[in-house]
Amino acid sequence: MKKSGLGSHISKRFDKTIDLFFHAKEPPKWIFVLILILYLLNNFFVVKIAKAPGIITLFGTQIPINLFTGVLSAFGNICIIMLVVFYKNLGYLTSVLILFFQFPILIVNLVVRHLNSALPGMFTNMFTMAACTLIFIINSIIDKYQKKIGEQAVTDSLTGLPNRFACTEIMNGLIKNSVNFVLVSIDLNNFKSINDTMGNEVGDKVLKEIACRWKTLSDSDRTKTNNLVTRLGGDEFAVIIKNYKFKGDILNTIIAFKSELEKTITIDDCDYFMTASFGCAEYPIDADNSTTLFSCADAAMHKVKKQNSSNPILRYTPDLLEKEHTLEIERKIRVALDTDSIFFYLQPQFDMDKKLRGFEALARMKDTEGVIIRPSEFIPIAEKNGLIDRVDTSVLKKASLFLAEALKKNPELSLSFNVSVKHLMKNSFVEELKEIVRSTGIPAENLELEITESIMIDSVEKALNHINEVKQMGIKVAIDDFGTGYSSLSYLSKLPSDMLKIDKSFIDAMNKSESSKQYVASIVSIGHIFNLKVISEGVEQPEQLETLRNIGCDFIQGFLWGRPLPPEEAAKLV
Repeated sequence: MKKSGLGSHISKRFDKTIDLFFHAKEPPKWIFVLILILYLLNNFFVVKIAKAPGIITLFGTQIPINLFTGVLSAFGNICIIMLVVFYKNLGYLTSVLILFFQFPILIVNLVVRHLNSALPGMFTNMFTMAACTLIFIINSIIDKYQKKIGEQAVTDSLTGLPNRFACTEIMNGLIKNSVNFVLVSIDLNNFKSINDTMGNEVGDKVLKEIACRWKTLSDSDRTKTNNLVTRLGGDEFAVIIKNYKFKGDILNTIIAFKSELEKTITIDDCDYFMTASFGCAEYPIDADNSTTLFSCADAAMHKVKKQNSSNPILRYTPDLLEKEHTLEIERKIRVALDTDSIFFYLQPQFDMDKKLRGFEALARMKDTEGVIIRPSEFIPIAEKNGLIDRVDTSVLKKASLFLAEALKKNPELSLSFNVSVKHLMKNSFVEELKEIVRSTGIPAENLELEITESIMIDSVEKALNHINEVKQMGIKVAIDDFGTGYSSLSYLSKLPSDMLKIDKSFIDAMNKSESSKQYVASIVSIGHIFNLKVISEGVEQPEQLETLRNIGCDFIQGFLWGRPLPPEEAAKLV
């Protein structure tokens, strides 16, 4: 299919976008006609009333009827001004013509018929015409600046291309109309070196030349698709591709943009050779909204950039976004550790009479912009990338300092803390604990190490050795999430533990079936047989509390009696 008039089509579409967001719509034409009809009817009644000889009494005052011509004339002038205000050029032209053609009639009435009432009408029309002209001039100036501001808001000032905002709004419009399209994210390779060596002025000229080439290409008939080039900022561009028949058309279009870029760019007698990384994502296959589509295209582009391969074009696949997200979270964890901004919350633990037993320390993290990152998001990544031991240590040190102050008010309080299996297995683990106990001055007996049953599938002997050393220090040991992993009575008998923690999933199901209730009761019984205390996590309902009390659970932890608290709120609870 021939793509005639594509450049004009793209330009008009962009202009419509500007008008859509920054220009108020004129009222419907039928209102224009209605105002004209009202004005003509008003003039008809002015003529009739001017000749009427009668008198009416209004609020005890006798008033000649012909005096109401002034009132109706004022209403007519309001109609004229409304045309100028709401319909701009058309309204102003119509108003001026109406007022202008009234002057001969007023002059005849004044000079020939000697009607003195025509004199006020002449001056009123003159003043009304002056007011209309003034309003028209002011509106024209406002429109001019409004258009300029609107263009600045949606246009990149350097290249004249649509900017990120315009790109997003155009994509949203296509999505609203269920139009299939592809977003191509483009990042120039090694562009920073041009700015660093030749200066920003030369770098700007290179960007302008690239933008000009790509815009010329998108406006031409050289591809079989409709394209819109945008500049997102810096050396980042994006292309929206639509109206493609085959998947090959998308690739051919991207190759055309790549070829234009790689032609020699000559600035001030110096030649520059540019390349770029291209990542693309398709609506609605890869994403159903503009934000996610940007993320998908960027993920593909960043993958190309990191691979530094001979093929600079990559289509998004679902695993790319996950990898990109993982790398971003890892970066944020490293920044938080380097700036010592990992922090902690404390979730209270109570006995069945609601006496405070202590707290569990929970790791928390914000990024540099203050956005909270969920533990379920950053803890697994920290474990995978070998950062979890630093997270564990940071939280334990800070929480131990809190405990040192809290013990001054309640010497019986305990602090439970989690460590990952990888951290527990480190040769330096026990020494790290000893250093924290020594530096904070807290009694080891007030600490409780929480471990999971998964340690039994790694290195049983090494794990037991470390746990025994922890016990020798006086620190208590709790088996976390008991019943969800590798439960074994033989393991339970080997582990020198003090507490069993029942996982929230069992508490949620406990009152839904008798078998679930009996399962929880059996865990409590097993714990007591091994002379262990039992604490239930995730207790959120009074019915759950009552059931746990009846089956002999020792402690509870959950939203029913205590949500995770920042240290200052936990201090008030103490």
